[in-house]
Amino acid sequence: MKREILVSSTPQESWVALVEDEQLVEVMLDRPDQDRILGDIFLGRVEAVLPGIQAAFVQIGTEKAGFLHVSDLNVDDEDLDDDNGNNNGDGNSGGRRRRNKKYPPIQDHVQKGQKILVQVTKEPISTKGPRLTAQISLPGRFLVYMPYSSHVGVSRKIEGRDQRSKLRKMAREVLPADSGGIIVRTVSEEVTQKTLEGEFKRLHAVWQKIQRRADSSQPPAVIQREAKLISGIIRDLFSDKFDALRIDNKAVYNEVVNYVKNVDPDLMDRVHLYKGRKPLFDATGVEEEIQQIFQRKVDLKSGGHVVIEPTEALVSIDVNTGRFTGKGKKDPEQTILKTNMDAAREIAKQLRLRDVGGIIVVDFIDMESQENRDKVIHELRTHLGRDRARTKAFEVSSLGLVEMTRQRVRPPLFHSLTDVCSSCGGAGRVYTPATVVRWIERSLRRAATSKEEKRIVVRVHPEVALRVVEEEPDFLRRLRKGTRLELDMRDDPLMRQDEFRLLSGPAETDVTEKYAVV
Repeated sequence: MKREILVSSTPQESWVALVEDEQLVEVMLDRPDQDRILGDIFLGRVEAVLPGIQAAFVQIGTEKAGFLHVSDLNVDDEDLDDDNGNNNGDGNSGGRRRRNKKYPPIQDHVQKGQKILVQVTKEPISTKGPRLTAQISLPGRFLVYMPYSSHVGVSRKIEGRDQRSKLRKMAREVLPADSGGIIVRTVSEEVTQKTLEGEFKRLHAVWQKIQRRADSSQPPAVIQREAKLISGIIRDLFSDKFDALRIDNKAVYNEVVNYVKNVDPDLMDRVHLYKGRKPLFDATGVEEEIQQIFQRKVDLKSGGHVVIEPTEALVSIDVNTGRFTGKGKKDPEQTILKTNMDAAREIAKQLRLRDVGGIIVVDFIDMESQENRDKVIHELRTHLGRDRARTKAFEVSSLGLVEMTRQRVRPPLFHSLTDVCSSCGGAGRVYTPATVVRWIERSLRRAATSKEEKRIVVRVHPEVALRVVEEEPDFLRRLRKGTRLELDMRDDPLMRQDEFRLLSGPAETDVTEKYAVV
């Protein structure tokens, strides 16, 4: 399987796409205005302790106080054994696998008004505040350092028993007594003890700085920021399992090159600066695939389709045969099985692409045969196994329903890019002015590369024009310089907030469909 990481970055936003066999499988976005706090460490103040649910609310400076469960207090857990020193693979502790353990009452550990050092394991989503843990973990390239633990473990993704034993022994030798715990990460399969020792010393020095900052700060206060999107992806994901890392920004490319040279120079020949005329995501087909992940209906190769409907409580997915009727009408069960198998593969892909989390209910087409139900659930679980997020799918019920859960640590991409639509009373959503401005920018750059345009007038909703005036006053000047187009912008109150038009030349011919991706 050919695997690549594609990075498209501007000062206004950064996109990272994971591509397998030229198919988009995961996409991530980072913008300065989105205030991502996942992995950040705060000095907080306990606002309330609730013995009834064995949890506390901690103010860390966000709009809503963070939620701290008793299972996320500093309890050394020898059962931890994964990539990030928590109970799952992405830094979200949450204590969900330890809920069945017996913990002393939370009121014996924290009191109202107390200062406490916590780390964000889940972003604020909808009406909920961030999820917090007091079990601090500091991820590096090869190790995760857990200063409040005594556990020494190896990533579960390293399967060889001899290799696991060797790495665990090396980890114990680099860890001084009474200095915390560490997890050896997946990329450390061929690492040397000297490398592990060097990274541990660096992470331990970071922890000492965190302690000094916490001692001299008053809550709520930010103590340590997690690495930004691109840095975190390079640190956590980029390894010899990827054939290439392509970056379209020279400054970002230079930063990545410096990092890779220092931590894993063998990967240098896989890092490439993209210099093509077409935008990177256009040239690779990623831009088109990103637009498709916002659609309710997803077509299957067999001719059937699935409909994905997010709701407040859960995400419902419906599977339909559509126009697919099979090769013959005498065996409808085979037609249904074929559609359900295709749907199982597509659903696993869409959950990962859309970063859907929480409770998910899939309504497969009813199957009479238990053997066929088993085939479908096996197919679904097989493809879910490629997901970095923790997932669990239960058996297919007699009604064809599958209940499943997927780890949720941040809002889905769709929610990050959209707002609740005021025009329809909250029944739908519209793209934010910031998102529209970025689409306009990409469309204008696309028009510039065509060499067919000289002058373009951009017509937008007043909210979008206001966003440009207040937040990006140099927008047109910057694009005029970068595209060498004559550009102007006009507001039009009759347009929708998420709509724009590109008008070309003296006649102002509408060329929106030619260059826009929406």
